[in-house]
Amino acid sequence: MIICIRSFVIITGLAMAGMLTAWPLHALATETIAREAVIIDATTGRVLFEKNAHMRMPPASMSKLMTVYMVFNQLRDGNLSLEDTFRVSENAWRKGGAKSGSSTMFLDPNSRVSVEELLMGIIVQSGNDACIVVAEGIAGSEAAFAESMTTMARQIGMTGSNFANSTGWPDPDQYMTASDLAHLALRTIKEFPEYYHLYGVTEYTYNGIRQTNRNPLLYKGIGADGLKTGHTSEAGYGLTASAKRNGRRIVVVVNGLTSKKERSSESERLMDWAFREFNNYALFAQNDIVSDAEVWLGTAGRVPLVIDQDVVITMPRKSRKGMKVVVKYDGPVPAPIVAGTPIAHLEITAPGEETIILPLLAGADVGALGLVGRLGAAIDFLLWGESGNL
Repeated sequence: MIICIRSFVIITGLAMAGMLTAWPLHALATETIAREAVIIDATTGRVLFEKNAHMRMPPASMSKLMTVYMVFNQLRDGNLSLEDTFRVSENAWRKGGAKSGSSTMFLDPNSRVSVEELLMGIIVQSGNDACIVVAEGIAGSEAAFAESMTTMARQIGMTGSNFANSTGWPDPDQYMTASDLAHLALRTIKEFPEYYHLYGVTEYTYNGIRQTNRNPLLYKGIGADGLKTGHTSEAGYGLTASAKRNGRRIVVVVNGLTSKKERSSESERLMDWAFREFNNYALFAQNDIVSDAEVWLGTAGRVPLVIDQDVVITMPRKSRKGMKVVVKYDGPVPAPIVAGTPIAHLEITAPGEETIILPLLAGADVGALGLVGRLGAAIDFLLWGESGNL
């Protein structure tokens, strides 16, 4: 058999969704003053930059992303509605209220507050009291809710996170990683589009007290629409953020910065860098015919080669011109061929990037020639060097 190779000129701009492909991370020309950081393309999941992204860190109020994710799950499963109400316990009022010196929604003790109001209080106002009310209302106690947060984190692949409370209050058993926070942000965006818009609300008034969202990127006109800040003396200043421009979404996580100003400027710089230096290139849609392969002794001379997934590539813009897409197979392929059988593969290369190899499947059944057909094909091959196809 011979190895058949076919090259392509790639046309980009196809509309795609579903299974995606991204090149692995390579060293890139940027750095950050953040202690921990990660940048991810939301469409392909490619990690564009990371620094200490898998190290445990105190997440402070960025923990509230998990608290809200738990509530969103309860809403989706029908266990809660936005109109349901929870009572504000004395514990929630004291631990999370204004007297505690922490971020608060200014809830009144023994009042009843709707789930929708509590979500606004957590997301926009970063209210610790609202977090505790939700935790107690769903699980009976904050400790039980924190345990369920950890269980959920494991279920969705957040192996570097553990929760001791619902608020992000400093505790040695409360930790996350920047990578886990980015993963959680992506899941929130993709799983709960009907609720995610709450993260873009810039102000909320409860009990006559107006508070603004602490996420600095929401006010910069850069496409940001979420998610959550965090700060304690141990954690430093952190932000899990997302922005969308021209249909492309980026998630940035930074932590360990020394001031609000640093948090604002550094997260904006990293976001701009990700949008500027990288782009997504849509190559094929699922079930596209990529090429065809020559068939040996078959009822058809060629068989279409199809891709079984959408292929979208995230790569540095400067690498795009050097991208090559090649089809390889051992051919001609002997008949019979069953549709769906892998008979070739697609190789995608670009300067400075690792090669991506994807299977190509037979797009149709091809039967084998009968005895007379095989004899005729053999004669043709001996006389003319043809492959033996009708």
